[in-house]
Amino acid sequence: MPIKGKMKEETFKVEGEKLLSKVKALIKEGNVRKIIIKDKNGKTIIEFPLTIGVVGAVIAPVLAAVGAVAALISECTITVIREK
Repeated sequence: MPIKGKMKEETFKVEGEKLLSKVKALIKEGNVRKIIIKDKNGKTIIEFPLTIGVVGAVIAPVLAAVGAVAALISECTITVIREK
């Protein structure tokens, strides 16, 4: 998927147990606009957009879903789309 404008895509491989902490760290960076989590076979498991100002109670359900995913998989890939 080509990214237009001032966006850039990065990919990280993480173990399931480190998934939640990595996603939390990415959210805190502030310039992340979308996070896509895929299993080791490349199948998208969860994908969610992040808009400016998303915090607290709004992001809590997403983090709960990420925690559930982390409990079920041993290795995954996180693709992050962020502003340059």
